[in-house]
Amino acid sequence: MAKTAEKTSELENVEIRLLLEGIYRCYGYDFRDYALASIERRFARQVEAEGATTISGLQEKVLHDAAAMERLLFAMATHVTSMFRDPSFYVAFRQTVVPLLRASKYTRIWHAGCSTGEEVYSLAILLHEEDLYNKCRIYATDFSEGVLRIAKEGVFPLTEMKEYTKDYLEAGGHATFSNYYSAKYDHVIFRPALRENVLFAHHNLVTDGSFNEFDVILCRNVMIYFNKSLQDRVHRLLYESLAPRGVLGLGQKEFLRFTPEEHHYEVLDGPERLYRKVA
Repeated sequence: MAKTAEKTSELENVEIRLLLEGIYRCYGYDFRDYALASIERRFARQVEAEGATTISGLQEKVLHDAAAMERLLFAMATHVTSMFRDPSFYVAFRQTVVPLLRASKYTRIWHAGCSTGEEVYSLAILLHEEDLYNKCRIYATDFSEGVLRIAKEGVFPLTEMKEYTKDYLEAGGHATFSNYYSAKYDHVIFRPALRENVLFAHHNLVTDGSFNEFDVILCRNVMIYFNKSLQDRVHRLLYESLAPRGVLGLGQKEFLRFTPEEHHYEVLDGPERLYRKVA
């Protein structure tokens, strides 16, 4: 019985590698250096969602149907996000980064791996409350056109607003959270003014290069899904995209330690993973 299970697992690993290679060759999306456990979970969910019985069955659908590939891309994108996620990060951002931004005439911010946009709108609200929004430009990117469409609309479930309001207040919010959106039926739409200085655009951290020089880069809770080799490559991309003395924000489970760039930053806030480029 153990040998049968081992053989099944080995066969699934072969199927996974073949599908990853097929996606790369046919569509140019490279997930080959994602952590295997993350890939296994997402492929398993998508096998069920597409009505397939095996990963090979999923491969047949994806490689012959662009719509199936678009659905897979949406499944591969990071959806673990919320407004003012990890409120303590926003408190630290207000305390350590905002004073630096006040000294700048213009600030370019890259929100890499923005998913469906909740954290982009959170940042826009924070900058608005600190009277910095009008001199900032936020570039919010993701590799999935599906999540970008949701982010651009700024429409989210009404049921989430109670939790989002709590996190907003814990994040140091200065106003009434409901002032930033209007409710309609079971959804809310955030004020168009919050999108005026935001550019939502396609960018793949795995295959695309640097496209500007930024004063702040937020890439939070994205690299936990990558293997070490890919993490190092993305860290190099972020470093090359940061202006001198620029600020890098990572997720609480992500680290600069043991990366090739670790000695090129100083710590602004260790627990909240906020760093400043120094060399």
